[in-house]
Amino acid sequence: MSVLEWSLLVVAGLGAGLTGSIAGLASLVSYPALLATGLPPVTANVTNTVALVLTSVGSVSASRPELTGQGRRLLPMVAAGVLGGSAGAGLLLITPAEAFERLVPVLIGGAALAILLQRPPRELAAEGRRTRRGRDPWWLVAGTALVAVYGGYFGAAAGVLLLALFLLGTGEGLPRSNALKNVVLGAANAVAAVGFVVLAPVAWSAALPLALGCLAGGRLGPRVVRRVPQVLLRRLIALAGLALAVVLAVDAYG
Repeated sequence: MSVLEWSLLVVAGLGAGLTGSIAGLASLVSYPALLATGLPPVTANVTNTVALVLTSVGSVSASRPELTGQGRRLLPMVAAGVLGGSAGAGLLLITPAEAFERLVPVLIGGAALAILLQRPPRELAAEGRRTRRGRDPWWLVAGTALVAVYGGYFGAAAGVLLLALFLLGTGEGLPRSNALKNVVLGAANAVAAVGFVVLAPVAWSAALPLALGCLAGGRLGPRVVRRVPQVLLRRLIALAGLALAVVLAVDAYG
């Protein structure tokens, strides 16, 4: 790998960490960067999942204030994330490479639309507080497991779906729900990454610089969530995702 490609992946990792915290679409930045270095789609996705583990390490380590008092909630959510992430990783390993390449544009396009169509976090949290009846609702763990299956398979916008789920289910505000999302998604990614390390081809020369950038971006992400108005940023990220989906679709179906 050249110095230019190594540097590109570090910068892409930084962008992925920030993008994941703002809009839950880290793969929008990291996945095409891996493709640009010449990796085939499945290997790029596997390598991406392994590297993105450090995004969660960085973001969780910077989210301790928001996680305070959520210990009882974390255990079942993390368990659901681990089970779902394992199932998603297994699905990826049995998906033919050509079929996966054709599916990726659909996944990224759907993820971008999910960001564009998602209601503002404040509205979701307010609705969650209105409908909450003491304990977290029964469907929260089941929904978390389903989203984690998708997260282990590909992951683009898994953070968007989890965040909306937690805002509605817990009634917590954006920073606390985002911190919970980072822990659960990190667990799903971690268990999928372990499976990929053992059973799939990981491009370690690409994973290392991407992971370093992800660690830094994930560390900065919670601070961005606390301070920066996100509506415009989320829309720009979503539009970029739609453009990327079109480009990948042309390559896959052309």
